[in-house]
Amino acid sequence: MRHYDDYGFPRYVSVAEKRARARRKLEQLRKQHPNIRPVIIEGNALVRTWWGKAWNGNLSKYADYANRIGRGRSYVRHGAVLDLQIKSGQVKALVQGSQGSPYTVTIKIKPISEPVWKQIRAACAGQLASLQELLEGRFPRGLAELFTAKGSGLFPSPQEIDFHCSCPDWAYMCKHVAAVLYGIGTRLDEDPSLFFVLRRMKMDDLITQAVQDKSERLLKQAKKKTARVLDDADLGEVFGIEMEPAAASEKEGTAAQTAAPTPRQSSLRRTPKKRAK
Repeated sequence: MRHYDDYGFPRYVSVAEKRARARRKLEQLRKQHPNIRPVIIEGNALVRTWWGKAWNGNLSKYADYANRIGRGRSYVRHGAVLDLQIKSGQVKALVQGSQGSPYTVTIKIKPISEPVWKQIRAACAGQLASLQELLEGRFPRGLAELFTAKGSGLFPSPQEIDFHCSCPDWAYMCKHVAAVLYGIGTRLDEDPSLFFVLRRMKMDDLITQAVQDKSERLLKQAKKKTARVLDDADLGEVFGIEMEPAAASEKEGTAAQTAAPTPRQSSLRRTPKKRAK
């Protein structure tokens, strides 16, 4: 229940009081729902990893969101997002507001379009070596720019996001929705693979395509050489030795053959026999 002051305005609630209220409600909910997952911010930064920063950065690229999403920053900071669950194409959350019961927030995100996904897969050809690199954000700068391109990257535009909140706020984006959007970025810090679940993409496809393209290039290179013969450069690379030039080796071999006497050319010295007296 919202409390008002003597002038009819909502009573000021300190950050400490808001945090305490959210903490009490979270303890109550955990008794009924043990699997509840609150958004907990540690330190001053809302996000730390590449995926978390890219998610929040994408939201600020669009004017409709940039002008409103800031309303949820304080909410997510003081622990108002009591639960946030990410599933295929959907986010469901509970956000503690001024009322006694938390508000229910539902965010639906459309899957990435096939043309965009095809373009991104093609660009990843040979660029990603493992899922670990992908999830840790360790990939070439060109891929990072492609992934975060406004309207054509991996991250959704406002037209691809629908949301609803059970609060009475009539605003296009209430602070509870904004808090959940920030909470998604924090959740991606913990598990970047959830981004692909949310956008209904198979992250294995990016790695599989990259490995497949790399294998095809190696096979094409191998066809240019005979299957039985390796040149000196290949032998040196394989065994880690420095091979001498073939011409020099042939000259040395020829000289050695010339110097070595053949059995016919060799003269055997025999000790002459003494004549008997």
